[in-house]
Formats: sequence, C-alpha cells, structure tokens
Amino acid sequence: MAFGRKIPFWARIVLILAAVLVVASAGTVIGARVLINQATESIPQTTLIEGDARAPKREPGEAIDGAINLLLVGIDARADGGGSDGDSVRSDTIIILHIPETHDKAYLISIPRDWLVDVPAYPKNNFAGLSDKVNTAFSAGYAGGGDRLTKLGRGMELLATTLNKATGIQFNGAAIIDFNGFASVIHALGGVEMCVAEPAESAHLGVDSEGKLVQGWYSEAYGIQLPYGVQPFVHRAGCRTMSSTEALDYSRIRKSLPNGDYDRQQHQQQLIKAIVEKATTRGVLTDLSRLNDLVAAAGDAFVLDTGDAAVADYVFTLRGLRADDMVLLKTNAGKTNTQIINGTYFEVLDPTSMDMLRAAKDGTLAAFLTDHPEFAAEPAPSASATAKAN
Repeated sequence: MAFGRKIPFWARIVLILAAVLVVASAGTVIGARVLINQATESIPQTTLIEGDARAPKREPGEAIDGAINLLLVGIDARADGGGSDGDSVRSDTIIILHIPETHDKAYLISIPRDWLVDVPAYPKNNFAGLSDKVNTAFSAGYAGGGDRLTKLGRGMELLATTLNKATGIQFNGAAIIDFNGFASVIHALGGVEMCVAEPAESAHLGVDSEGKLVQGWYSEAYGIQLPYGVQPFVHRAGCRTMSSTEALDYSRIRKSLPNGDYDRQQHQQQLIKAIVEKATTRGVLTDLSRLNDLVAAAGDAFVLDTGDAAVADYVFTLRGLRADDMVLLKTNAGKTNTQIINGTYFEVLDPTSMDMLRAAKDGTLAAFLTDHPEFAAEPAPSASATAKAN
C-alpha cells in the first residue's frame, strides 16, 4: 500500500484551492486544471481500500461519472493505547458520504459504532473474524506488525470490507481523520459557527473559577475526572463561534445527551457541515495566508484515498456543491435499538435502516427519503440567522 497525508476533497478544502486557482487563471478550466495538478503533484496517492469493498475502476477524465461513495473514519490518537505503536485504535466516527450520479447532493450517513455486525477473517494479520461492534473491525485490522500508516491502512480495509459485506456498498475512496489534527483545521478557520439545541455537559473538559477551559479525562466507571475545584464544562444552548477545543468536544459528547450516540452522530455531521460552510466563505477564499494555513493544517489531519481519480477530477466534478447541499441522515431514525448479549450492549439496525443503506448502494437515496423523511436529521438552527450568544 502507498500512503499519503494531505488534502481532503470531501471537506472541499481542495475546492477552495481550486476556486483561488480558477481566479488566478482568469477563470479558464484548462489553466485551472494545470495549476491544480501542479499544486497537488507532490501529494502521494493513498490506497486504503482493496478487494471487494473497492468500487470498480474508472477511467480518469475531467469529470467523474456516476454515483460516489466515500468512507470517512474519525480516530482519536489518544485511543492508541498511549503510544503510536499501540494496538487499541478504534474508529470513533464512521460516516458514509454518498454523492448521487447527479452530483448535486452530498448525503452523510453516520454508522453507529456499536452496530452488531459480522467482522470477516482478515489473513493480512491472521485475524480469525467474529461477530462484534462495527468499530472493532478497524481495531482488529490495525492490530499486528508494521508502521502506523500500514496499520491504519489495514484497519480501514477491514472496516470497509465489513461494511461491504453488511450493506453491499463499494467505496470509491476513503479518508481517515485524526481528530487531534483536525483541531488545527478548525483553528486555521478561526473557529466554526455551531448551534447547540440543548445544554450538554462535557465528558472531557472542565472550567475553572476564572472561566478557563481545563482538559480532563473520562472514566467509564466514574465519569469525567477533573482537578480539584474545576467543574465540568457545559455547552449552553444557542448559536456562537466555537473554538477548535469547544467544537471537537461538543462533537464527542454522548453520555449527557437524551439520545446518546445518535445525538453525537448528528453533532459530528453538523461540525463537518460547519467546517465546509466556513471554509467556503469569501474571507477564506480571498486571504491567501489563511488559505495556506488551512491547506497545511489539512495535511496534518488526514490520510486520504482518492481511488483511481486525480484530485483535479474531483475538483471539477464536485465544484457545484455547497454546504447547503449536504443532507444529514441517521440510522434507526435516530432512535436507540439496543440489545444486550452476554452483558455487552450492541446497537441493531432495523430493516428500514438497512433499506436506507441499500438505497445508498443503488443510488436511490432521494427516493428513499421521500418515503421516509424521518431518517433525515433535523437541520440545526442557522448560526448566521440567529443572534450569537457570547
């Protein structure tokens, strides 16, 4: 496998670069394509998915025909057993990004990390296979010898294979998101606009008597652990600009929310949409210093697989997408469906949720949502349309 850590087109950071390059080349498509290729020629192409889970190869061209399915996985480096050589990395966030053949929408489907699935055997590291939570697939593939990037590649490949066997979806590409590195992307943007529907107590942050944020840690047995005199930080209801620390913390909370992991999934989708919205504002597009910082930050946050298509192909294929074209979806219509097996809690997807995943496979999500509007997440109130609470 060949690996690289650079720009995530799915978050449209490359599209920002493309927009600037189009302006620089007087709006000519050919000139813009040449400049994009020059700007990205040093980015190594990454192979994260192989075998049955990989979509059939396409011929390179100026635009990509047909529907696109991408697998986005978020990991927390601190889950790596305390060191870069640990074997305990799990996929904290799993999102299938589906773009229909019309290329006019981007559907985000969050997969519950506790979903009970059959994880197949994986000969590359002699994993025997078992029935377990879906995020176990990434951890099982990651385990074993090799450098960190090789192990990340195995983790993504086994996760993609697991999802393919459960849903039939084949993936055109993938991205691994390091949430610690992701903070630098949000910081480069100057924070993001987020709306909190109801107060949410943090499981990882505290606030001291002077109002300063303090990093804590979470214990499954005892909850948030903070220094003496520090109280858990509460995200208050309302819309405001969140710093990278606040935004990432909000996207990780589940214990203090009424719908647990489903609320967390929605907040993660909301954060992705907020980043896209902020990244495509005029202030970022016209400030080359901020743009350079953003591109550099993205390179530290992602491991990217664009499949057999060049970055420029995605740029021109998806150049019409905007943040408002992103549709946020939820499995089980956002309702918990838990089973306890041998003392372990698993989430089970209902038949309609499986129909939704099959619709992503078949490219019929729009028709599915017409019949099942309850599977679309309620849009968060617009930060720009609401007075900010500071």
